[in-house]
Amino acid sequence: MELNTIKDAFDRVSKKQKLSASKSQEVIDQVGFEIDQALAKVQSANDSCSTVDQKSILTELKRKLDPIGPLQQFEVTQKELNISLSKYQKLLDKCFNSDISKAYRNVDFDFHTVNQIIANHFYQQGLFDIGDCFINEAVEPEAPMLKSQFLEICHILEAMRVRNLQPALNWVSANSENLQQNGSSLELKLHRLQFVEILMKGNRSDALNYAKTYIAPFADRHFDKVKKLMGCLVFAKRLDSSPYSKLTAASHWEKLTEELKRQFCSLLGQSYESPLSVAIAAGIEGLPTLLKLANVMAVKQQDWQTMKQLPVPVELGREFQFHSIFVCPVSRDQASEENPPMLMPCLHVLCKQSIMKLSKSNSVRSFKCPYCPADVLVAQCRRLYF
Repeated sequence: MELNTIKDAFDRVSKKQKLSASKSQEVIDQVGFEIDQALAKVQSANDSCSTVDQKSILTELKRKLDPIGPLQQFEVTQKELNISLSKYQKLLDKCFNSDISKAYRNVDFDFHTVNQIIANHFYQQGLFDIGDCFINEAVEPEAPMLKSQFLEICHILEAMRVRNLQPALNWVSANSENLQQNGSSLELKLHRLQFVEILMKGNRSDALNYAKTYIAPFADRHFDKVKKLMGCLVFAKRLDSSPYSKLTAASHWEKLTEELKRQFCSLLGQSYESPLSVAIAAGIEGLPTLLKLANVMAVKQQDWQTMKQLPVPVELGREFQFHSIFVCPVSRDQASEENPPMLMPCLHVLCKQSIMKLSKSNSVRSFKCPYCPADVLVAQCRRLYF
């Protein structure tokens, strides 16, 4: 069942819940109003030493509350809401398999690697206390190295949040050559941001001196950008209302923060996205297919735990595609070092094992390409590298 159906059902339940709450509040307000009126009469009678009988006031209150019937109204609205919730729960049970343990597969894990991935996740998120606690519990000896890699970037990012670029500038200066090899202009962007901050404070002389010291060395490679910064000097103290006002946008800080983190992780040989987060996200996306497969295999009384390869593809989004792979269109096997992709003269590609089967392992015997009328010899096939 499509997610739109579930969303529509959720919207109906949400609407029913709001209506129930509104009706209940209306009844509560009516009852509260009558009680306040009765209390006011009792207080007035006590203040004026009136002979009005309190019992008669309460009798009148009961007479007014009976038509309202608060308990009956609560029961009706609550019953309608419970019916909607019950239907929604049945729909969820029908659409989703709550027992996700069926998708579990016995796999031999390298627990040392898994522990490092979990610890890395905590350190990369800046949760150093939690990471230390986990490492101590897991008894991982390489913890100090994992932690030290992210302490520096955490300090740099915290400084940037308060508009302090000095730690970031120190880091890019120390890693200037590596950043250039990566084709990154991060160093210039940080100096540009610092130049703009100085200029916005109105100190044209300090901004010019900063440009001569730190930005001028980039003029031969980024002349247009440097020229634009020099034009900003004319608009000291009013840069935000000048033709260069885009340079003052807060989004530059956000983008540079992300770029700095990416470059930092790249130079450390670490992934920008936490591997643990990626693995969990991919697992969530592939879980419905795995659960369906497990149910089908259970009906056929087959054990999918013993399979070396899943009989159906688990489709994941492009965000989970990190490197090129090739799957043979004939055998459906994924290419490997032992079974590499081979380009045929007709420009179609098959895996080596498929080619050997089609040629019956005869290098001088031609065979027909499965996708066109071309005749192919094994010797004419060339290995492809992705």
